[in-house]
Amino acid sequence: MSLLERAEKILPGGVNSPVRAFRGVGGAPVFIRSASGAYLEGEDGRRYIDYIGGYGPHILGHRHPAVVAAIEEALGRGTAFGAPTLPEVELAETIAAALPSVEMVRLVNSGTEATMSALRLARAATGRNRFVKFVGCYHGHADPFLVAAGSGAATIGVPSSPGVPGAVTGDTLLAPYNDLDAVEQLFQTHSSEIAAVIVEPIAGNISLVPPVPGFLAGLREVCDLHGALLIFDEVMTGFRVAWGGAQNLFDLRPDLTTLGKVIGGGLPLAAYAGRRDLMQQIAPAGPVYQAGTLSGNPLAVAAGRAALAELSRDTDCCYEHLERIGARLQAGLEAAALRHGIPLRVTRQGSMLGFFFTADPIERMDDVTASDRARFNRVFHRLLAAGIHLPPSAYETLFLSTAHGDAEIDATVAAFDRALAEENGEA
Repeated sequence: MSLLERAEKILPGGVNSPVRAFRGVGGAPVFIRSASGAYLEGEDGRRYIDYIGGYGPHILGHRHPAVVAAIEEALGRGTAFGAPTLPEVELAETIAAALPSVEMVRLVNSGTEATMSALRLARAATGRNRFVKFVGCYHGHADPFLVAAGSGAATIGVPSSPGVPGAVTGDTLLAPYNDLDAVEQLFQTHSSEIAAVIVEPIAGNISLVPPVPGFLAGLREVCDLHGALLIFDEVMTGFRVAWGGAQNLFDLRPDLTTLGKVIGGGLPLAAYAGRRDLMQQIAPAGPVYQAGTLSGNPLAVAAGRAALAELSRDTDCCYEHLERIGARLQAGLEAAALRHGIPLRVTRQGSMLGFFFTADPIERMDDVTASDRARFNRVFHRLLAAGIHLPPSAYETLFLSTAHGDAEIDATVAAFDRALAEENGEA
């Protein structure tokens, strides 16, 4: 019996999160038993250069010594207290100091908790129910966010998962990512009803799609014009694309921000944060209820504080290294595709990268869907056989870490080159 068959007998699909099942690329997933630096080790003993990075949190690589030491020290003091702790305050202070838009922070356990709580707060603060989200942007699996792609800018969302009542998604308005005109049209129709616009400032759940010039600034302007709140979902991009996040990179200030992944150092931790007048409406300071037994868990807070401390020790050095190796990987992939005459688009923001087998620009979900995903799947498996582990879907982003160096990039580009040669029947 294979590991997957054994897992499927007790876990739905054999996994505890859908993308891990390899349904997007076919085949059976690699079961991982350990990781270190830029490498994963499978239960079969094989080593892989890792571009999953835990789906974002491991910006310093796996088992960074400072993060491990911080967890060990915190473990010696206890695992959960059900009471406030000083490290929670210190982590929140670090987040607020890094993000000019943030005056107060609430720690939670997951990105889904953060986004659903931020939306609840936005609705309470504005007295409105509807909100705008973008096709292909993922904000966790809370019911209001699980809507199918609409056929037009004014489409009202319909549930994309059984068990999600239509009434719950009836207030979800959809627009294509990077389409400011579509957002303005939604506001023309529903201006007095829209509480917020929620957006990944750099879309990371349709592989990687950066914002076109003027898109994010335009969202800020339209929200201000109509009295709606702007929520940046920086669960992926927070402290990943720059110190603080994408809002610092683009010099924009949302009203509310959601964070996760990097701020937890690889342990379950997330946050929503924003202006004081908004955050003071959260219980017990105000009437908007949200709670969590393990929120601000001491081990997760310790890991997050250690990760941010390492990044802040020399932000120029860390982010310059991530930019350099990201650019090197991008250039290598593009050169290989050109050498073999295979159309390829590579999108990148610092240490986040996506690649698409197409000659067309990538600006929204439809562009990703139109790319040659069958070729992506074939290349994925050739790379996996060569010891390169990408996220198993054409809709997922690659993540690099400070543990990735020239040797890992060179090995990846060489394997990619061989995979494309096989695509052309050259090998």
